[in-house]
Amino acid sequence: MSEHADVIFDRGLDAFGVVVEQLEPADWDRPSPCEGWTALDVLGHLTSSLRMGISLLRGEQPTWPEVDRPADLIDGVPVDCWRSTSALAREALDGADLDLVMDTPMGKRTVADRLAFPAIDLYVHAWDIGRAAGLDVEIPAEVIEFSHAFLDPIPADRMRGANGAFGPEVDVADDAAPTDAFIAWTGRDPG
Repeated sequence: MSEHADVIFDRGLDAFGVVVEQLEPADWDRPSPCEGWTALDVLGHLTSSLRMGISLLRGEQPTWPEVDRPADLIDGVPVDCWRSTSALAREALDGADLDLVMDTPMGKRTVADRLAFPAIDLYVHAWDIGRAAGLDVEIPAEVIEFSHAFLDPIPADRMRGANGAFGPEVDVADDAAPTDAFIAWTGRDPG
C-alpha cells in the first residue's frame, strides 16, 4: 500500500485542483460539510495538510500552524494559493525518498506511510469543497480502497471524535454509490 501513496497523492493534487478551479469567488464563503467551516476554511486546512506532506517529502518533521480559523491561512486569491501550494508539493514529490523512516506519534513510519493522510485529504476535501459549491465530486475506487487499507487498522478512538480525523460514521443505504458510502464512512452526510 505505501508504495502507492505517492501516486494517490499526485493524482489527488490534480483531482483537488479540478474542483478548486470551478469555484466562483462567492463559493468560498459557503458552508462546507465540515461543521462550522466554509469552503475557504477547508482550503486553509487542506493547504496546511499539504504543507505537512511537503515537509514529509523533504524528510522534515511537519508542524501545524496556529490560527483562529483555517481560512486565515489563505492569503490572497484562493485559487492562486492552491496553485502555488500544489506546485510546491509536486516539486517536493519529485525525487523524494519515500522509504525514509521517521519518528511519528504512532512510532517509526516511512515517508510514504505518512504521506497517506495528506493524500486521502485531497480527495475528501475536494468532495467537501465541491459540496459547498454545489458540484458533484466522485472519489475514484482505487482511492477508496487505498483509504480503507490505510485507515481501517487504526483504532476507532484515534480516528473518530473530537481528536480524530473523522466524526461518527453516517448510515447510508446498502446500495449507496461508492463515493456516498465512503463519504458517510468519513462522518459526512452524502445526502
